[in-house]
Amino acid sequence: MEAPLGITLLALLFIGTHVGLSTAAVRTRLVPRIGVGGFFVVYSLVAAITFWALIAYYAAHRFDGAAGLALGANPTLHALLTGVIVVGIALTTAGLVAYPGLPVAVFAQPIRAPRGIERVTRHPFFAGTALLGIAHALLATHLAGAILMGGLALLSIAGSRHQDARHLAARGQPYADYLAVTSALPFAAILTGRQRLVWSEIPFGALAGGVGGAVLLRFAHASLFADGGRWIVLAVLGGAVVASVQSWLRARRLRGRPTRASAPASSHPMPASQAETPLLKAVRR
Repeated sequence: MEAPLGITLLALLFIGTHVGLSTAAVRTRLVPRIGVGGFFVVYSLVAAITFWALIAYYAAHRFDGAAGLALGANPTLHALLTGVIVVGIALTTAGLVAYPGLPVAVFAQPIRAPRGIERVTRHPFFAGTALLGIAHALLATHLAGAILMGGLALLSIAGSRHQDARHLAARGQPYADYLAVTSALPFAAILTGRQRLVWSEIPFGALAGGVGGAVLLRFAHASLFADGGRWIVLAVLGGAVVASVQSWLRARRLRGRPTRASAPASSHPMPASQAETPLLKAVRR
């Protein structure tokens, strides 16, 4: 099997199972049989195995097959796309830090007025990985790399849309209000006047950490896929586990707190007259 075809098939398998297992049609059949915890374990195992297979195959065949666009041969484009990658890694890092408290996080985090990086994008992790994937796909010197990173961008864009649709269907008007005052595309809500930038809320530490990480990754770039890409797999899966555990712990803490009458919209659908006004008022403050 030629490298580009193999990577394409494995990427489709990873993306298809990652999105497909979380659809209502599949989830509603599995959860009653194996429970929420069991579903989470199955989902995580499938994601880990398919991601590992994709990275391992790419690591072994990344220099095989046709050439890529290799836009980095142009110094101006190289500098521009490198900057996009740095921004993408910074956003991804900020997204991981913010993830446990985001309304789209696992374990039904509450819907409340957007703050911090959410004002820029409600999907900071997906926005960052989309930028990272698109820029790398354009810089790739081999088609195999362009397919891998293009697949990452596709998953990020499709994943953010799928999450929004799933939460909107499950949580109703409160999430519709949240969508109305945020954007998936970075800065779109701010530029259209639906949101404002609050500098004191920006996670400069996480963003700086992401920039620092981008610099370190640049120096280690040649060896990132050594040993079958095991370090990339461990880093990605480890980050996912940490974010999920933090989200679970936060959900447990919130369940133990008394609900305030003045709190923003909860994680469960309620009439628009009760849910919409507090959220929209909080945004406009």
